[in-house]
Amino acid sequence: MRVASLIHDDFEDLEFWYPTLRLREAGHTVDVVGESVGRVYHGKYGVPAESTHAWGEVRAADYQVLLVPGGWAPDKLRRFPDVLELVRAMDRDGKVIGEICHAGWVLISAGILAGRTVTSTPGIRDDMVNAGATWVDEAVVTDGTLVSSRRPPDLPAYGAALLAAIGNL
Repeated sequence: MRVASLIHDDFEDLEFWYPTLRLREAGHTVDVVGESVGRVYHGKYGVPAESTHAWGEVRAADYQVLLVPGGWAPDKLRRFPDVLELVRAMDRDGKVIGEICHAGWVLISAGILAGRTVTSTPGIRDDMVNAGATWVDEAVVTDGTLVSSRRPPDLPAYGAALLAAIGNL
């Protein structure tokens, strides 16, 4: 499967790298998709990641999975129309979307959470609920092809749920 993993500065290092590496280890191709090709982004703890693709140039039709990391990057990502359209298209097409921690902000801005059951960092619970989602305090929640998780200690459950969702495509 081909995976698009979104990136911007101040991503939560583990929330970006853990699912990216876990999916690569499982044999999936993971493209790092940022504002431009070859740009180096830095996580909250300084770990770098270089984009291999630009979000304005990728198409949902080329991917089966979209990963949105947490940290402060989601507050930046949700400001770009190309990112929001990619999220909407992936959702419309029934593709797997993985989001963790603050990544829910991107899905809120894309307008895809109404009627969905999700989790996130408790800090954006009200935002998720106000977007029409049912929020639950669980390590990982799968609602159709949407897989959500709370924070870094939940990464093992999140990774397993992502692989299960991909296996169900």
